[in-house]
Amino acid sequence: MNFIKRAFFSMKTRIGRTALQLIIFTIVSVLILSGFTIQSAANKASEMAKEQLGGTVTLTVDREKQMKQQQSEQNNSNASERTPPSFQSTPISLANAESLAKLDHVASCNYYSSTQALAKDFDPVKSEGDSSAGTEESGAGSNEMPQMGGENSSRQMTQADLSISGVLDSKTSTDFSGGTSVLKSGRALTSSDVGKKVVLVEQTLADQNDWQVGDKISVVSSDEETTVELEIVGVYKTSDSGSDMASNFSFLNPYNKMYVPYEVANTLKGSDYKNTVDSAVYTMDDASNISSFEKQAEKIDSVDWDTYKLDANDTLYQQMIGPINNVASFSKNVVYIVTIAGALILALLIMMQVRERKYEMGVLLAIGESRMKLVLQFFTEILMVAVMSFMLAGLSSHYVAQIAGNQLLSQQNETAQTTSANGQNENVGPGGSNGQVGPRDRMQNGISSLTQNTEEIKKLDIQVTLADMLKMGGIGVGIAFISVLLPAMTILRMNPKTILTKQE
Repeated sequence: MNFIKRAFFSMKTRIGRTALQLIIFTIVSVLILSGFTIQSAANKASEMAKEQLGGTVTLTVDREKQMKQQQSEQNNSNASERTPPSFQSTPISLANAESLAKLDHVASCNYYSSTQALAKDFDPVKSEGDSSAGTEESGAGSNEMPQMGGENSSRQMTQADLSISGVLDSKTSTDFSGGTSVLKSGRALTSSDVGKKVVLVEQTLADQNDWQVGDKISVVSSDEETTVELEIVGVYKTSDSGSDMASNFSFLNPYNKMYVPYEVANTLKGSDYKNTVDSAVYTMDDASNISSFEKQAEKIDSVDWDTYKLDANDTLYQQMIGPINNVASFSKNVVYIVTIAGALILALLIMMQVRERKYEMGVLLAIGESRMKLVLQFFTEILMVAVMSFMLAGLSSHYVAQIAGNQLLSQQNETAQTTSANGQNENVGPGGSNGQVGPRDRMQNGISSLTQNTEEIKKLDIQVTLADMLKMGGIGVGIAFISVLLPAMTILRMNPKTILTKQE
């Protein structure tokens, strides 16, 4: 009788032992296959996140370096000549911004140029405590507000009615991509609008003035020297409640914010700002390519890197990808642990069985059966069990992996949200106590808005693939081989005469 038939009859005779092996091997196979399917689903979700989000890099003025340079110059000057460091408007050359847009890994870019303006032939949405021009209170209050367009008089601050946000593409701008602003009618601004005098207006302002798409309005620069006629091409709705200071200044009222092509904003700011932008935001094709983009950008000599800097913002990508990577890492560790534990448990079980079947093996060796065939018999027995466990694992691991993967992802998302919330609370400066929001807080709030409006990945698409099954099968056969390897050493050392004598 060959060893395959003996293996089959042995399994049939020892049905209890076979059932125990089947249960152990099935549990091991289910856990291994679940680990692989969770990893595959996590990798797929990671790729989707990369495609949907990417990362952004912002070209902007290095204010911190600028202030340090001014302080250094002050320290080296005479005491009588020293003046407090001042904020300087340093626009970015459009040519420099466009040179970075041509680099590898840039999926899209957006240019920003902001200023303030006056309403000429319409009424802005007035803020409750808006002060009139020339009063001491408004002048004092204006000193705390950012000066758009490089001007520096409190008269402009109190007269300003509108906030003008110049963009290259309104759809990918912070407010629209973050969900704070939503287009209600008309169309968005695109790169094809460069050179055109068009505008997006907020719905509340449009309703107050009975505007519709296609109407024309006029705005005046804050120095009252430039008038621009604009055609309304779209109406949007904002959910921004504004800062506390918006109640004192109409131009800070979110309802008075207008989106125009960046060239229109430059026209209102003055001739010194022609062919410039305040900042440029580059969206990567993959967040992992941010570092490569930065290295390429720093090699462009035309950009004065002593004045400007690149700020990488992959917050959204990291927030979404962090929990996924943690789940994938956990599932990989499960595969390692289960493989090692499964091999040891089955090896121990087979070694115990070898001891019980010494007489059977002694008889077989005495009648001329080779030791290698005895080893193959044990391997065949465990391999038959493995094949049955593979089939059971293939049928059940999908459900196990779906439940386990989603539960793990949910826990990781909760942990990430808690960490993010704690981090934001720690970043709140003393200015938050009086309700005022500084430039740094505005930037942080913008990032938070994007983060909150980006739907986190809450479920993994678990699919048992042929590749996962093959990997599980390979590991399963490896476990079967290892579990027989240790008992095989005992079999190969057996002496049939000694075994039969001791048995008698």
